[in-house]
Amino acid sequence: MGHPRKARKKYNTPPHPWNAERIKAENKLMTKYGLKNKKEIWKADTLVRKYSREARYLLGFSQDQVEVERNELLGHLKRSGILEESAQLENILDLTVEDILRRRLQTVVHQKGLARTAKEARMFVVHGHIALNGKKINSPSYVVKRGEEDLIDFYPSSPVAKQIAEFNQANAE
Repeated sequence: MGHPRKARKKYNTPPHPWNAERIKAENKLMTKYGLKNKKEIWKADTLVRKYSREARYLLGFSQDQVEVERNELLGHLKRSGILEESAQLENILDLTVEDILRRRLQTVVHQKGLARTAKEARMFVVHGHIALNGKKINSPSYVVKRGEEDLIDFYPSSPVAKQIAEFNQANAE
């Protein structure tokens, strides 16, 4: 047990902090997805490692309880949109950090065209311009579930919605 006011760390740092290849790859991911710091990449990497570890554990067994756990893990990843509906347990071993980063609210807002860049999408989310089914969400790391992509839009009283609509019309012409 830990202290109730201090949350447990949700990521593991890299084993070799000055690995040039890893740093270049992380910098590319940061610019592509408009991330604030590398801690966000490490959180996604820790999630991928956790899912892979659990999948390897479950692949080693073939009992009834393992079947239940297998269905729970696959169901969670399918609902989150990280895996396709037809995915098997072996597909979990092929997950990458980008699969996790693609499902973040910040990335989905940018892909939907509600923001011009990934950094602007992050700013819109943090400043409260983005809503999910009419409810304001201000966490850019929120994992968008499979059916929620169509429910993401601007908050009804947001002044930014009109500006982005004008920008999109100007670019369409």
